[in-house]
Amino acid sequence: MIDLTVNEEILKKAVERAKERGIILPTFEQMKDPTKIPQAIKEKLKGVGLWDVNSLNLFRITWKNEPKEKGGTFGKVNYFVMPPEITGVKAKIVALVGKWFPTGAHKVGATYGCLVPRLVTGQFDPTSQKAVWPSTGNYCRGGAYNAQLLGCDSIAILPEGMSRERFEWLKSVAGEIITTPGGESNVKEIFDKTWELKRTREDVVVFNQFEEFGNHLWHYEVTGHAMEEVVNELATSGERYFGVVLTSGSAGTLGCGDYMKTLYPDSKIAVGEAMQCPTLLYNGFGDHRIEGIGDKHVPWIHNVKNTDMVIDINDESCLRLLRLFNEEAGKRYLNSIGVPREVADNLSLLGISGIANVIGAVKMAKYYGLTEHDMVFTVFTDSADMYRSRVQEMNDREGAYDERMAERDHHVHMLSQTSDWMLELSYYDRFRIHNLKYYTWVEQQGKSADELNAQWFDYDNYWGSIHNMAPKIDELIRKFNERTGLLKDLK
Repeated sequence: MIDLTVNEEILKKAVERAKERGIILPTFEQMKDPTKIPQAIKEKLKGVGLWDVNSLNLFRITWKNEPKEKGGTFGKVNYFVMPPEITGVKAKIVALVGKWFPTGAHKVGATYGCLVPRLVTGQFDPTSQKAVWPSTGNYCRGGAYNAQLLGCDSIAILPEGMSRERFEWLKSVAGEIITTPGGESNVKEIFDKTWELKRTREDVVVFNQFEEFGNHLWHYEVTGHAMEEVVNELATSGERYFGVVLTSGSAGTLGCGDYMKTLYPDSKIAVGEAMQCPTLLYNGFGDHRIEGIGDKHVPWIHNVKNTDMVIDINDESCLRLLRLFNEEAGKRYLNSIGVPREVADNLSLLGISGIANVIGAVKMAKYYGLTEHDMVFTVFTDSADMYRSRVQEMNDREGAYDERMAERDHHVHMLSQTSDWMLELSYYDRFRIHNLKYYTWVEQQGKSADELNAQWFDYDNYWGSIHNMAPKIDELIRKFNERTGLLKDLK
């Protein structure tokens, strides 16, 4: 749950820090609808770069940023429709685009959803405490960035095997970077490090994305509403929203599927994972290379009872398609099969986990025999900008890429996707996956079995109370801004 108990003594310190540094906090309502952002802030943003460490960029935590690196304001939701020439399916596969967030990834929204409730209640002291962001990459980047904007010290924790780009940028914003052994599959090692910090340091507050319901709520509210807007824009010729496919890192983004189910009760929510580590599908384990997703556990904030399908994705396919979408020879090949060059150039909007999401959507479309009247939604969490070094590594290992290789990769790793390594979940399949939470969260992380049972057996009260918290948080944000007095001084 999200605790909104107010500590007035610490809250005074947070207000004073914000006042000193000129920090104004956006509401959930403004992140959903930037037209509600004060015009004076929009004018100031015209001189601010998208990745600049400037507190005004808190107002760019939205899917509606103008897609430009500096000086942009706001417009419609940023989304991308995958060409059928690439996917090989008739269904329309639509993705919200994460590149146009500050930091170049949508996780900056999730971290705001986790940090701001503690800030406006006085549960986190930005003057004396450090915000700890455990992650496999983008979450700790977003957390460290938001901490900087909000005047807080931060500690980023991530596996040592993540892409070079993640570390290079983190050095400029994180107060401290701690690496843990392994790579994408080594989430427990991250958890172990957070417990070590709790035992040895008195000044840390851990914002664990896998258990923080602010992560789920931000996506329920902001990503869910963005998805709704795109559906309404595209569903003009009889198309229907069929469902959403998302790989499970923290499972936070799946919150948008919960929101969409309130509008389309018959729609599907599919969760993807690497077939090299089939935790949800087979209670399995392993190691994989889909950077941006976790494994070997079920996140505490995963609403499993609302999940309809598990789809496992080959990490090799993700890396091969990353190369296809970003090498010049790959673009020439795609152009030769009918993909316009300007569309091919935009395929750099997909990072590795974004590619996994598209593969999952293709597999869902094939499994259900979807037609041109069906829309399957997903998210590009980040872009290829985070993985240029991975493309170079493949070049160094395999030599120069050519159109023959591009054709092979397209046919083998996209057009030949099948409906294997998938499971349509029954009630008992869901219950099995839900019960896996016990071993990570009750036995290892100190959660209670009573709360675990409440997630399942008191479903409407448990999840419903979380989904109704955004207006309460917004009211606390408005009161916080009033106490700083900065809004009335805007010119």
